[in-house]
Amino acid sequence: MKIKIITPDGQHAQQWAAALSAASPGFSVGSLVQPLHAVNVLVNGSRPDLVVVEVLSARDFDALEALASAHPEIDYVLVGAEMSTDLLMRAMRAGVREVLPAPAGTEQLVAAVQRQARKRPSAAPAAPEASGQVLAFVSCKGGSGATFTAANLAQVLAANGQRRVALIDMNLQFGDALLFVSSDAPSSNVADVARNIARLDKDLLLSAMVAVSPGLHVLAAPDDPALASDVLPVHVQAIVAVARTMFDIVVIDSGRSLSAVTLQALDLADQVFAVLQLTLPFIRDGKRLNEVFRSLGYPQSKIHWVVNRYEKNSQITLEDLKQTLHITDLVTLPNQYDVVATSVNQGVPVATVAPNSAISKALRDWAQRIAPLADKPRSGWLSGLFRSGQPPTAGA
Repeated sequence: MKIKIITPDGQHAQQWAAALSAASPGFSVGSLVQPLHAVNVLVNGSRPDLVVVEVLSARDFDALEALASAHPEIDYVLVGAEMSTDLLMRAMRAGVREVLPAPAGTEQLVAAVQRQARKRPSAAPAAPEASGQVLAFVSCKGGSGATFTAANLAQVLAANGQRRVALIDMNLQFGDALLFVSSDAPSSNVADVARNIARLDKDLLLSAMVAVSPGLHVLAAPDDPALASDVLPVHVQAIVAVARTMFDIVVIDSGRSLSAVTLQALDLADQVFAVLQLTLPFIRDGKRLNEVFRSLGYPQSKIHWVVNRYEKNSQITLEDLKQTLHITDLVTLPNQYDVVATSVNQGVPVATVAPNSAISKALRDWAQRIAPLADKPRSGWLSGLFRSGQPPTAGA
């Protein structure tokens, strides 16, 4: 794999080149100690497989956008001092899939390049220790109910211990996923795990989680929003990788904002569920989010749309939503405000508070579609709780 480093900082060029060369004998590393706008990345038809570029000016970023648009076959790792939402969105649309905050350490850089190397078609696929599904939930707009949905679906997926499920709260500034399923205070959180990432293994991760119910463990978000900066994309990748080996299903609540951390979670997910309601503001933001998914190169099969608080007599219909978003399938969760409010206020899953409610049934049917349980005899109320029924109230 041919790698070219472009940075105006000679020390960075030397350190990064040495670290990448040592990381793999398959890496052929070259460097240019100049700003990107002043160099030719492709010389005499020779092109690198991956470019590591440190951007220090608007001219450099413009040059990167032009290069990435002209040569999408090249992978790009961007190191930049400005990590604004606008920059991240522009980088995504240009095809940049790894963004590291400056100054980037050698370990961060090597990890980012190795992730990209594993995604290339020529790279031999690694044999995973386990193959737990990763489901990521993202809110189209604040107040959609994405956290309620993620937390309660995770609880139902655990099926009273028949599946091993992890709920990871990646809404790092104001995450409260744990509160939807438990009143227990966490002894640790995502930021604590990130600070101890060098020691991360199954035991450390499990000790940081709250055992909520049989089969369900929750890794909470930090209480202090300032600690969000302690969590980097490389930490997310490591946490999810370990969780995959421990759990049948990993549910991630990624929150509302798009950042390098949440984009890493979405990249790692096998399925992404975008949650919205049938009102114009939600649909408008859903359309914008759909464009982001397309710019990220996600296949349509990865993206699923969830209509929360659905009412059949809504002025905007499911067909209207399908036509607007150019989709064919929807999952719907019925509007049962009193039942949901009781669940949220008590910190108890809705399937426990009101197991016979329409929303509990919809969650159970949805869980069965995502990960069908083995068809075997069950006794008592479990036979009804986990019986495979019709799909959740959904558009055809």
